[in-house]
Amino acid sequence: MANEQASAQAYMPDARNEQVLVHVNGQYFPRDKAMVSVFDSGFALGDGVWEGLRLVKGKLISLDAHLDRLFEGARSIDLEIGLDRAGVTKVVTDTLARNGMTDGAHIRLMITRGTKKTPNQDPRFVIGPPTIVCVAEYKTPIPEAKAKGYALFTSTFRTTAPDQFDLRLNSHSRLNLIQALIQAIKAGADEALMLDPRGFVASCNSTNFFIVRGGEIWTSTSLYSFKGITQHNVIDAWRAAGRTARECDFTLAQVYSADEAFVTGTLGGVTPVTRVDGRPIGNGTAGKLTKEASDLYLKSVGAL
Repeated sequence: MANEQASAQAYMPDARNEQVLVHVNGQYFPRDKAMVSVFDSGFALGDGVWEGLRLVKGKLISLDAHLDRLFEGARSIDLEIGLDRAGVTKVVTDTLARNGMTDGAHIRLMITRGTKKTPNQDPRFVIGPPTIVCVAEYKTPIPEAKAKGYALFTSTFRTTAPDQFDLRLNSHSRLNLIQALIQAIKAGADEALMLDPRGFVASCNSTNFFIVRGGEIWTSTSLYSFKGITQHNVIDAWRAAGRTARECDFTLAQVYSADEAFVTGTLGGVTPVTRVDGRPIGNGTAGKLTKEASDLYLKSVGAL
C-alpha cells in the first residue's frame, strides 16, 4: 500500500501523540494499552456510531452539530448511549484535559452497542453497557497538500440510497467507502470521487466534494452521501458573504469542466482538488475562490 503521508487523511508527525491517554469506558489508558473486547459490537460487526471533532484555540468546532448527528444516528439504530449531551461533552473535554490539549487536536469519539455474549448480529445478545472510546491526538494537515491539491479518481463503487444504507448515519461500517479509496490509491490518486446510484456526483470517500463554476460553489444534495458538518459550515460562510452556494445534482462532465474544485472535512477544512481522473481542473493549481472559501470558513469558526 502507498505511503500514508500521501493520504488525503495524512497529518504532520507529532511525537506528543505517543504519550496520549485514551478514554475507554470512563478510564484512561496509554495508547498501546487501550483495548476493547473481541466480543465488542463495534469490533465484531461495525455496530455503532462515531464523530470526528476538531479543537482550535480551546474551542471544539461545531460541537452542537456533531452532538446532533451523534444522537440522531444512535436513535436511528436504537442505540441507547447512556449519557446525555452534557455527559458526552464531558467525555471529550475530560479526555482533552487529561492530555493537556488546548489547540490543534483531532478527536475521534466512538460509541458501540457494547460487549456481546457471542459475535452475532442480534442486539439482544448484548450483555453490558455501550462501549465509549475517545481518542484525542495532535493532528496538523500536511501543508503541501493545500499547496499541491488532491488528485481524485472516480471509483466504480457507488454511494448508497437511504433505503439500502443511509450514509448520513455516521456508522462504524465504512467498507464500501474503503473499497472506493483502495481503488483510487491503486490508480495513483489521493482520494476516491464517488457517484450516487443515478450517476450524479455524491462525495469523496472521506470528504465532501465541491466544484466552482462561474463564481458559484456547488456540492451534492447529501441525499446519497454523508452529512458533512464542515461542508455545511462552508456553505453557510459563503452565503453569509453574499455569494451563491448550490446544493444540487451535477455530473462528471461538469466536474471536468469546472473552474476549480475542493473537498471539505473536519481534519483538513478546505483542501483544493487539482486533478480528477488524470484531468487538470481549471489550470491545474489551487484556485483563488477555493482559497476564499477556506478563509471564509476559518473565520466563521474562529480559526483565523
